[in-house]
Amino acid sequence: MTHTAVFRFATPDARALYLSVCQEMGDVGGRSSVRVELAGDDLLVLDVNATDIPALRAALNTWLRLITIAVEMRELAVPSG
Repeated sequence: MTHTAVFRFATPDARALYLSVCQEMGDVGGRSSVRVELAGDDLLVLDVNATDIPALRAALNTWLRLITIAVEMRELAVPSG
């Protein structure tokens, strides 16, 4: 059985976030796979598949953390206002 989680992040910084995290796509364990893609100019899609729930949880922890860090760094680099 395969377990799947899909997250969609609507943000004007989608392209910058994609470029920040896409380099990590090759660095995935054997029990999970991850695809990050742009869907239009302002939508980042994270698609995680895993063979079991613990692998899905671990992959989601990693990838959601990577995206969160990218958002935080983007906010530091380009402050709103």
